[in-house]
Amino acid sequence: MTYVVTENCIACKYTDCVEVCPVDCFYEGENALVIHPDECIDCGVCEPECPADAIRPDTEPDMEKWVEFNRKYSEIWPVIITKKDPLPSAEEMDGKPGKMELFSEEAGEGG
Repeated sequence: MTYVVTENCIACKYTDCVEVCPVDCFYEGENALVIHPDECIDCGVCEPECPADAIRPDTEPDMEKWVEFNRKYSEIWPVIITKKDPLPSAEEMDGKPGKMELFSEEAGEGG
């Protein structure tokens, strides 16, 4: 099992999760985070820290696409270990459907 970041992180990018991760397996894009599924140790401490409920275990239905999504971007984006402010749109965008249209493949700053 691994944990993955799902669509609700897009355009929110809360980073509460990165500070509690004991193995630093979060990676930062311009407007979302991902977890490297091969680095995640399945401890689950990040899941309750996400205000947007965007972190889910891969054992839930239809998570295969999110495992691959997280793997792809974690291999090209920089690692993030420090909490940052969420995106200005975070409160407004939290829970909105169809956020993949807003997804940016661009890397974040990391740090």
